[in-house]
Amino acid sequence: MTYANQSSKKQTSQQKNSVGIFADIQNVSSIKGKGHFLLEFAQSKGRIDFKNVYYNSHYLNEVCTKSQLENLGMKCVDVPEHSNNSADYRLIADCVQAVAFNPSLKTIILFSGDWDYAGLICILKSLGKKVIIFAQRGSVSPNLIKLVGNDNFYFVDDLPQLVAYSNKTQPPNTDIVSRINYNEAIEYLIEATKTALSQGKPTVFGRIDRLMRQRCANYKGCSSISMPDGNKFKSFSQFIDVAVKDGKVRKQNQELFLTELDILAA
Repeated sequence: MTYANQSSKKQTSQQKNSVGIFADIQNVSSIKGKGHFLLEFAQSKGRIDFKNVYYNSHYLNEVCTKSQLENLGMKCVDVPEHSNNSADYRLIADCVQAVAFNPSLKTIILFSGDWDYAGLICILKSLGKKVIIFAQRGSVSPNLIKLVGNDNFYFVDDLPQLVAYSNKTQPPNTDIVSRINYNEAIEYLIEATKTALSQGKPTVFGRIDRLMRQRCANYKGCSSISMPDGNKFKSFSQFIDVAVKDGKVRKQNQELFLTELDILAA
């Protein structure tokens, strides 16, 4: 087998690896404002299939953090019980269920420094899963660090540096990646907006991006959109700005709306 074939096979295997994010906001309030770093870090480990965040709507600070993460397309689960361990139980149950029904789920990124998650970590490791822990400074059990090892433990504040280091050291990707042209992307954008509106959901950027990914296998984010001039979009919001300028959609307060023409077509 040639080296090229070995490399291709390895990359294909990595692409099949699924990643699950499970974050307890109560234990890692410092995650606020770092959601995009979290997603970029997780993407470097494989395909993100679970992006679960657990919060208590009785606490305003958790609701604010939840809103930021929800706008990035993360699934936010409200656990409003007053019990200190209610979010822990829900997170553990969801994580175990996700692993049980998704054999390709190879990596679990857990945001919590609470020793209550030791049992879950042991279960995951016994099943051959890689467990990465992010905790908040000053609120982490030393035994939890020993359980996953120093190489798989980080503080939430380290996320920006981790992402910057990964981008700096990662070799350039010379593989042929999935692409769609701008006009195709606009069609999926409009379709996703219609879907969100029909469901009565806010048409925030994160939700629309997620719906577009669900409807188009070749859409892997704004970088997979090919422009006629060969340039790439630097962010999803830049793609939206161009779509708004072209009259394809309307934007108000970070939400998308259909143009009059699309409303009639719907």
